[in-house]
Amino acid sequence: MEKLQKIGVPILALVAFGLFWEFIVWVNGWPNYVMASPSDLPAAYIRFWDLFLIMGWQTLWRTVLGLLIAVVFGTLLGMAMGFSKIARDALYPLLVGFNAIPKATLVPVIALLFIGQHDFNTVLMAFLISFFPIAVSVGIGLSTLEPEYRDILRALGASKVTIFWKIALPKTLPEFFGALKVAVTLAFIGTNLVEIVSPHGRGLGALFKSGETNANYPLMFAVLIALAVLGIVLYYAVVALEKIFAGWAERPQS
Repeated sequence: MEKLQKIGVPILALVAFGLFWEFIVWVNGWPNYVMASPSDLPAAYIRFWDLFLIMGWQTLWRTVLGLLIAVVFGTLLGMAMGFSKIARDALYPLLVGFNAIPKATLVPVIALLFIGQHDFNTVLMAFLISFFPIAVSVGIGLSTLEPEYRDILRALGASKVTIFWKIALPKTLPEFFGALKVAVTLAFIGTNLVEIVSPHGRGLGALFKSGETNANYPLMFAVLIALAVLGIVLYYAVVALEKIFAGWAERPQS
């Protein structure tokens, strides 16, 4: 019953959202060049199904690669800040300042630095926009580690590596996966910023730009829904990993 509820409730919510969207368009009498409705989207998917497959794959692999790099870099950076107060005091202002910069302004800068390297630029932007929450969550998780745990293990002769694997890492995992869920959606934003802006763009962002250029609004909204679906798939992939590696931290809800 519980598993059925976990599957059924999200599906019902999506159906309700689609019906509400359709109703709003119908009530206002909006033509599809103002606001496409869900009933306009199947024709766009059927007509451009091959482009959705090709462009969707290009967006997906760049996003995943940028996210994986963000996980490695963000984790290492978070470890440095978590274990060293000097590193934390030095890096936090830089990270906060960098994160405050609108990432759309970085796209032309990156394009000028790496001319013609579309794949690299796209992965780089996905990385730049998604590593911050991972680094901060790991840093906070490690810096708030109870000192008595470390003192006891040190008194027993445990090395810093042992303390990290036995105490610090398990304690940080819930915060890490929470940040990773946020980073997944941010990585898609970074990928699509480059795909939309770049004149040599490929991927769903470029398909969206093509729909805008040709005034094909159902195609534009179909791309947005496709991006949402990819984001949901990656999000639940992270949830599955969280249950495997940090399921012990989940509290039962009444």
